[in-house]
Amino acid sequence: MATVTPTTAVLESHHKGRWYQHLYVQVLTAIVLGVALGHFYPSLGEAMKPLGDAFIKMIKMLIAPIIFFTVVHGIASMKDMKKVGRVGLKALIYFEVVTTLALVIGLIVVNLWQPGVGMNVDLSRVDTSSIATYTTKAKDQSTIGFLMEIIPSTVVGAFATGEILQVLFFAILFAFGLQALGTHGEPVLRLIDIVSHIFFRIVGLIMKLAPIGAFGAMAFTIGKYGVGTLWSLGNFMLAFYTTCLLFIFGVLGGIAALCGFSIFKFIRYIKEELLIVLGTSSSESVLPRMIAKMENLGCESSVVGLVIPTGYSFNLDGTCIYLTMAAVFLAQATNTDLTLSQELGIILILLLTSKGAAGVTGSGFIVLAATLASVGTIPVASIALILGIDRFMSEARALTNLIGNGLATVVVAKWESALDEKRLHQRLNQETDLEANEPETVKVEDDVAEAGVPQPIRV
Repeated sequence: MATVTPTTAVLESHHKGRWYQHLYVQVLTAIVLGVALGHFYPSLGEAMKPLGDAFIKMIKMLIAPIIFFTVVHGIASMKDMKKVGRVGLKALIYFEVVTTLALVIGLIVVNLWQPGVGMNVDLSRVDTSSIATYTTKAKDQSTIGFLMEIIPSTVVGAFATGEILQVLFFAILFAFGLQALGTHGEPVLRLIDIVSHIFFRIVGLIMKLAPIGAFGAMAFTIGKYGVGTLWSLGNFMLAFYTTCLLFIFGVLGGIAALCGFSIFKFIRYIKEELLIVLGTSSSESVLPRMIAKMENLGCESSVVGLVIPTGYSFNLDGTCIYLTMAAVFLAQATNTDLTLSQELGIILILLLTSKGAAGVTGSGFIVLAATLASVGTIPVASIALILGIDRFMSEARALTNLIGNGLATVVVAKWESALDEKRLHQRLNQETDLEANEPETVKVEDDVAEAGVPQPIRV
């Protein structure tokens, strides 16, 4: 006879709800309204920018502590510390293989599609003043500099600036130190678990504002850049979006099939997060939710805590596709001939520079400028051509990045035998409304139920 836990009772009571109560319906409606406002009333649409910015800032406010508490609790709870090294190594190998595939696929498609051929752009007639900020930041990009940036100058500084890799670095060290204390560290571990639950509850509260944030961000984007911007470089955008779809359903779909589940069901499972990313153009806006969702899907917290944060810097599949396609497109548009060896050289450079592109709007543009500067043959000033559509391109980048990071977590968890496959298929096949709308609540209640602590039944 099956045991009905408090969490089970909660989920069953929330299995069906009114259609307008679904988060994905609310966010999708907000996006449509944002597009309409930005198109018909551009100035008013631009004025909505603070709504999107405020939502993203509230989420970013919680990212550093959530990563810290999740990673510390996951690692310090492990009996075998060698597992941390195995998970990290497997994740990095997976990241490198998949991002290399993304770079190569982007290169192949842009050479076959040739969206820039025939444009014959004269850079002397292009206003390059708007790219000064990106080219200045690009000069600071280097492999050594990137690696050194992982080590924070101060612990407080890592949290104050919200640098994901710096927080992750300190969290791993803290977890090792806590685990070394043995039983003496258990009170601290319990406290960390409780505090992490508090932060996930806060995320749940903020996520109720997601439709407002998506509305503001989309209204601003359409109001400032206009739908007309899309037509001028429509062929390149079409090529890029098509390549992202091919990568998601071809490469990532194949990986999911090898792991025994459907990429379509996985995408349906994270549809709320995808719509929020579509509205905000930033995959960071759903990082806390993805941590909760992946744990709810059956991945151990130790794996989720390591793979999700590192994936936001090392596993940016959509960004990699964009970088190769944009570089070759700009060469085609400016009639800059590239040999096969030069194109392969671009991939080798991007294998390094792409790792510094965090899941933040505009970061891919900085990396592109740094890459063109390193290659030398393609004029850096040419990136001014695609500045106007970069905001629209960032949506496809962020969506592809999000799907790739979620899948990577499941794959590494399966490799490490840290995946509850029964739970995986159960949640992919029959997700309740509460799991979809409030994954943070489900995570907290599952954790409490597993700990054997009484919890209130939500009505």
